[in-house]
Amino acid sequence: MSRTKTTARDIAMKGGGYYSSATAGAKDVIDGATPMVLEAIAAMDIPDDGSLFTMVDMGCADGGTSIGLVGTVLKEVRRRAPSRPIQMVYTDLPRNDFSQLFRMIHGQTDIASYFEDIPDLYVFASATSFHKAIFAPGTLHFGFTATASHYISQKLGVISNHVHMVGAQGAERAAYEAQGRKDWEVMLTNRARELVPGGRLALFNFGIDEDGRYLGNTGGISMFDTFSEIWAELVDQGAITQGEYVDTNFPQCYRTVAQFTAPLKDPGNPVYQAGLRLEHVETRIVPCPYAKAFGDHGDPARFAREYIPTLRSWSESTFMTGLSAERPLEERREIIARFYDAYQERVARAPEGHAMDYVHIYLICSKA
Repeated sequence: MSRTKTTARDIAMKGGGYYSSATAGAKDVIDGATPMVLEAIAAMDIPDDGSLFTMVDMGCADGGTSIGLVGTVLKEVRRRAPSRPIQMVYTDLPRNDFSQLFRMIHGQTDIASYFEDIPDLYVFASATSFHKAIFAPGTLHFGFTATASHYISQKLGVISNHVHMVGAQGAERAAYEAQGRKDWEVMLTNRARELVPGGRLALFNFGIDEDGRYLGNTGGISMFDTFSEIWAELVDQGAITQGEYVDTNFPQCYRTVAQFTAPLKDPGNPVYQAGLRLEHVETRIVPCPYAKAFGDHGDPARFAREYIPTLRSWSESTFMTGLSAERPLEERREIIARFYDAYQERVARAPEGHAMDYVHIYLICSKA
């Protein structure tokens, strides 16, 4: 049976509004960092000179998790520069559900939009990876991304004993870290070229904090280990092949603070030479809202029912593309449903320790 490969171009958040409705934690990350972003905006020179001001949200998904922050930033720019037209650009990969994004922006969903509140505002989308150039040089004023830049531009071989690089060892892990370093430098170099002098970037990234914690691994039961264990159980049960297990790997790299900041501090690095400077860095853990709610209501079945969709919203495409393309689509869907049902049953049976706490490294950068 031939097998497919998970690559960066195959990754997409679940569409139709599913992503925003199921990822309250991702919105908490962004909303909680709004004061940090406003401080970065306050440090910028934004003259009221009638020229175009451009902001970008890179890796936007359906736009619902960032809509509050984007609206706040754009309203502050409008307050400081009444005469300047504002261009807001959303970017993600071609498979992203941009139709849902624009439905939300134009008030056709149950999420409140900022669009009608800001005059002389123009909203666009670009289906271009943040690993590539997006804007003409010197035309971007403020760049933002959250919970996105851990995706690398390509899958590197296999991870023989796991589904994520955090569980990889030796040369397999080193390959992901090397690709992550390369992609991070390329992303930052592109943004440095695109920024106007004095422009800012707010980059909120999944990472590994000073205590070795990362998404879904903050002292309880490891989420990625659980993914790997249940996927391996499907091999033992004959539902998937060993080859499909090996081919199921998240094209992601979780970086440490030192790995994130290295190109911004080294005068010999192309990022530093392009003029990008680190202004602020910190790590934060944002608690899983579903585990927090479970602490209040105490119903394991309800917790499992509410918790699994947030995992599924961003991970399903990786497991789906790990399955052989020779399997009928309906068969692949049944396997995926069986996988998440098994995870839900595991949480409902023994909920203690399950949580997808968000571990982020927050960076503010400026163009010298």
